Amino acid sequence: MTSLDLFRLDGRHAIVAGGAGLLGPTFAESLLEAGALVTVLDVKDSESDSYAQQLRKRFESTYSSRICDLTKTGDVEASVAWAESRAAISILVNAVAIDPKNDALASPQQSTGGFTGYPVELWRKSLEVNLTGIFLVTQAVCRRFEKQRSGVIVNVSSTYGVVGPDQRIYREGRQPPYFVKPCDYSTTKAGVLGFTRYLAAYYAQSGIRVNSLTPGGAFNNHDDAFATAYSQRTLLGRMARRDEYKGAILFLCSDASSYMTGANLIVDGGWTAV
Repeated sequence: MTSLDLFRLDGRHAIVAGGAGLLGPTFAESLLEAGALVTVLDVKDSESDSYAQQLRKRFESTYSSRICDLTKTGDVEASVAWAESRAAISILVNAVAIDPKNDALASPQQSTGGFTGYPVELWRKSLEVNLTGIFLVTQAVCRRFEKQRSGVIVNVSSTYGVVGPDQRIYREGRQPPYFVKPCDYSTTKAGVLGFTRYLAAYYAQSGIRVNSLTPGGAFNNHDDAFATAYSQRTLLGRMARRDEYKGAILFLCSDASSYMTGANLIVDGGWTAV
């Protein structure tokens, strides 16, 4: 095989759980371009997203999606079985997450009380989606992986699972009350890293590899004040483009990373380097 051949995914079937979020469609596109069959599972209808519509047009025979509440065991089992009916599953990308907007007006409950005023209902919801959601879909897929003695899992974390949020970037150029990046996001994203290491160790020498991807902030029509504050915090001096994560996810899902398990690939413009 040539170096480029290592990145090909021809004949492989990938599930992208949480594939209708900010980076989910980008991950799906990368795998599709490498020759994979891709099934997107998300509680949101991905077909309403223009990005997903473009993917369906470009990859009509290899892209599919299904609405699935990943916190419901029955829904997850049925959805994974439906995906398996398309083809045997080779890859699971867990991109499931609740990530509140970087805008105080979007989430007033989360911006006014700080840590001590943060509602326990929102804490529990994040735990349910960000951790229980990937637990359930990974269980369902690993039942298949165990039988076939092979499989690749990539769990998507965040820089805020590695270091604490810099709350100052949410205050730059704004007036109180300030948005506060909530505690549950960091806690659950750190939990994703722990889950990755646990699974990698559990499936040692089984043919199942498990790694995590830690992306930095991707520009998503943020206002100038936030984009500037965030960019000044990175070594590269800017936010990421969504397409800059295509290479990283493909590397982790392909044979290019065949001697890698239990690791965390950080792609954050240097945010966590200093």
